[in-house]
Amino acid sequence: MENNYVLDLSTLSRELKLLLKISVIENHGLDKSLNSELFDDIDWVLFLQLARHHRIYPLIYSKLKRIDKTYVPHHVIESLYQKYKKNTFQMLHLCGEMEQISKLFNESNIRLLFLKGPVIAHDLYGDISLRTSKDLDVMISITDLKKAEELLLSIGYEKENQPNFLNEWKWRNHHIAFFHMEKKIQIEVHWRLEPFPSKEPSFNELWERKRTSTITRFHVYFLGKEDLYFYLVSHGARHGWFRLRWLLDIDQMLKKGLNLDKTEKLFKKYQRQHLGGQALILASQLLKTPINERMKFSTVGNRSEELSEWSIFFIKEMNQYNFPKEYTVLLKTKTQLFLTKMKAFYPNSVDVETIKLPKSLHFLYFILRPFLLIWRKRRKHA
Repeated sequence: MENNYVLDLSTLSRELKLLLKISVIENHGLDKSLNSELFDDIDWVLFLQLARHHRIYPLIYSKLKRIDKTYVPHHVIESLYQKYKKNTFQMLHLCGEMEQISKLFNESNIRLLFLKGPVIAHDLYGDISLRTSKDLDVMISITDLKKAEELLLSIGYEKENQPNFLNEWKWRNHHIAFFHMEKKIQIEVHWRLEPFPSKEPSFNELWERKRTSTITRFHVYFLGKEDLYFYLVSHGARHGWFRLRWLLDIDQMLKKGLNLDKTEKLFKKYQRQHLGGQALILASQLLKTPINERMKFSTVGNRSEELSEWSIFFIKEMNQYNFPKEYTVLLKTKTQLFLTKMKAFYPNSVDVETIKLPKSLHFLYFILRPFLLIWRKRRKHA
């Protein structure tokens, strides 16, 4: 089966199209692939804004510094350089903390996987300065969560405020953030890859397939290749692919090659085929990523196509917060949609603030929850 579906990219700005073009050109082919016409009538303020928003300014700078200097105003290159330099220091800072945290957790017998950060930048781009990361994302077994929390608090990290009525965090969250005031570093500790009720591999499975990074002296573990691809696709889809950085990660992984048997098995087992198709459509049409013939089958289907159309809108409008209900419905399976609706009836700390009950009667919040939701909604619109 062949997919002849083509996204409408005619509404993308010249600035965004130029960013896309530059981001995927190999360094040795820069002069041949770029011509002066591409740089005509460019709004350089918007160009810089887009590069910052999509978090791809390090990669763009690494390309632009090698081209004919008459194409791009000096102040644009200088602005990109300053951002690139700041990001390089940030990544080195995170890299040092990553090694220390890995060693500390290892000494405390806590299995630790790094999901993103410098380790991913090095694995995908071969250079930690070419990708941005604002924090460190790690994953542990939920059974080690209390121990990990105590460990991070003991070395100066502070835990974010986390409502915890009737263990609601287990249902409503998949990570907790810790921030170190002196180091200005945030660590997100995950016990799931994605929020409940998505189906995903267990921590033990991910641990068995882990890889070891070579960028630090002390070993740092991160996701296996196919698990990382599965995670990046799921994460990008959940956020509507509104940042091109995530799509460039997919581009890099596909170019480096994947075990297609393992990849297909993962996406089928956890019902993410439509998300895999969305990622392939976007990567192939926005970034000209070469798609293996065997993978093209995944791009066939109305859900993948509709999801891709929504993502073009999010990318174009730089929409990063308000995803419409239609997009959310397309993302999830029927079972996930049902469980998401059921989750809405699980009591939370807001219910406690609305009506105070003694601990012995907390079970009544499950009965009262629908009525409290209606009451708060009516009060809000009164």
